[in-house]
Amino acid sequence: MEKSFTNLKVVLVEPKGPLNVGSIARLCANFEVHELRIISPKCDLYSLEAKKMALKGQKYLDKCKIFNNLEQAIFDCDLVLASCGRVDKSKDSFFESPEDISNWISSLKQINNLAIVFGREDRGLTNEELLMAHRIFNIPSSDNYPSLNLSHAVSIILYELNKSSKRDLHKDLIAFDLASSKQINQSFLEIEEMLIRVGYLLKHTSRAKISKFKKYILRANTSIHEMNILRGIVHQINWFLNNS
Repeated sequence: MEKSFTNLKVVLVEPKGPLNVGSIARLCANFEVHELRIISPKCDLYSLEAKKMALKGQKYLDKCKIFNNLEQAIFDCDLVLASCGRVDKSKDSFFESPEDISNWISSLKQINNLAIVFGREDRGLTNEELLMAHRIFNIPSSDNYPSLNLSHAVSIILYELNKSSKRDLHKDLIAFDLASSKQINQSFLEIEEMLIRVGYLLKHTSRAKISKFKKYILRANTSIHEMNILRGIVHQINWFLNNS
């Protein structure tokens, strides 16, 4: 069957447990993940504990790429998904189930580079890190004990994504043209600088306010073309400010 994505990357942020890392390496082999990426690991990735859990996934430990920050790990990817274990009840939060995201991906034409980001075992991803993802998923679990083991969460997500490969080839598919995480983040750095410059934002509160705008852009599934238009407007305003 034709898969709706290629070059799937599993990205772990500051993992602390070698058993978890080894188990995830094994899952990468189970689901034919293209690459395991790890940001600032807090454990020995090559320990005996990790190797025992990895089994045939050992090659993912041997070849995993290490990064210093999330930007470096995902900015070559076309689509970025992120996990969030905490349930934020604020009106600004928006989480989807793994099944919903899998169904959405199965409706799209080929995605060339897909990254799935998993946060720290003890505190997950920061709000700023979550804003680097196109979509955020939350695995429904007990209200009394919602926290899942990291490797268990990875297994559920990879299973759901694997289901998206079993798509109806007779169904009309939508072309994938979302602006990349890199494009969105670079654009918002320029927008933030410009709004500070014209006095609409203050430096000490700009990050919080720009984050609300960024959430809107992500939720709107902004295309590459639409993002280029927005960026062009910012460049033209900057040109006017520099030459007026």
